[in-house]
Amino acid sequence: MSYPSDLKDGQWELIKDYFTFGKYGNRATHEKRTLVNAVFYLTKTGCQWRQLPKDFPHWSTVHSFYHRMKKKGIWEKMMADLVKKSRMEANRKPEPTYALIDSQSVKTTNKAEAREIDGGKKGKRS
Repeated sequence: MSYPSDLKDGQWELIKDYFTFGKYGNRATHEKRTLVNAVFYLTKTGCQWRQLPKDFPHWSTVHSFYHRMKKKGIWEKMMADLVKKSRMEANRKPEPTYALIDSQSVKTTNKAEAREIDGGKKGKRS
């Protein structure tokens, strides 16, 4: 079964070299592409690990694969390299020259301390 989050052949060709080492899974060796697709499914849908569809490897195998790749820095390196590649294809410098940070200031008063919240209802302290 395929999912919208699955990698297309061209997309897999771009990233497959990041996953060319190690065997994953206790009894069976799973294809790295299947494991990556499972991780992408999880991040796209936001489902829980244990709710991973049965046509992917067992959730604990995917969980272990994800965390090993995270510990080695593979996900961050892959994403950084893809951003650089995308920027260069758009005729831009590989690294951004500046960044914007959005922040918001909120004014508070001491009156807030004199109120309490009880079940979502505001009331004055007695």
